[in-house]
Amino acid sequence: MALSRGLRCCQTVFSWIPVLIITAVVLWSYYAYVFELCLLVYLLVFHVCFVMFCWTYWKSIFTPPATPCKKFQLSYSDKQRYEMEERPDAQKQILVEIAKKLPIFTRAQSGAIRFCDRCQVLKPDRCHHCSVCETCVLKMDHHCPWVNNCVGFSNYKFFLLFLAYSMLYCVYIASTVFQYFLKFWVGYLSDGPAKFHILFLMFVALMFFVSLMFLFGYHCWLVAKNRSTLEAFSAPVFVNGPDRNGFNVGVRRNLQQVFGDNKRMWMVPVQGNGHYFPLRSQNSESHNPLLANEDLWEEESDDGSEEGSLGEST
Repeated sequence: MALSRGLRCCQTVFSWIPVLIITAVVLWSYYAYVFELCLLVYLLVFHVCFVMFCWTYWKSIFTPPATPCKKFQLSYSDKQRYEMEERPDAQKQILVEIAKKLPIFTRAQSGAIRFCDRCQVLKPDRCHHCSVCETCVLKMDHHCPWVNNCVGFSNYKFFLLFLAYSMLYCVYIASTVFQYFLKFWVGYLSDGPAKFHILFLMFVALMFFVSLMFLFGYHCWLVAKNRSTLEAFSAPVFVNGPDRNGFNVGVRRNLQQVFGDNKRMWMVPVQGNGHYFPLRSQNSESHNPLLANEDLWEEESDDGSEEGSLGEST
């Protein structure tokens, strides 16, 4: 037990190393740009980029992964009935009966209702269990070591903005330092401490920009298709079988799912529900438009009328 606790403690410590590396590089870049180079003309825009980068990075790291709400947990009686039943087919049927009351449309590869034995919850659509966070995460995309957090519904917008502002930060540094880099390179300016900082600012900014460009481009493609990284590798399974475009409802509505309805807030890291998503199939769109209002769903569940409407859409 003590050994296991010690290993877990070591794992926690080591998991913060990538975050500390990025933090150290960014703090050094701030010192080099502001105090060593003192490019006063560019400092206002530089600080805007720096603040937005720090804000989105902070939100990506410290926004807890969203987990399924209590409605997806088995009630005491259902849990007892499920655990006492030894036949796998009968257990699957119990889960099917429970799922009829919930907005669940995806299935496991076997066609069964997706159920997490470790968290003891029926998995909402696009929800997956993260072995690192040890919990089920709504609309899980991936576990990112560079933010030491699970990227999912609660912080996917923040993660995308973090990538965008990281690129902007790198581009701004590289573009404003480039003229001084050339002057030092051809010997127009004397050697000094600033030369070291200019050389490494250019190198680090360009290196990070290239790597971020590919990652950000990939996630832009995922957003346009309304897929997570997990769904890009393994298509979600519906009642009628796998469908890689099952959640693709058009670029505009796909963007709204990630960034929100208010376009003026798209570039600001402020965030909505991750238990259900609009489906592309005609059955879902005709009988279940958007399924996007949690308050409406809660009201329906209180008066017992949701079972008919959700059952019809499945």
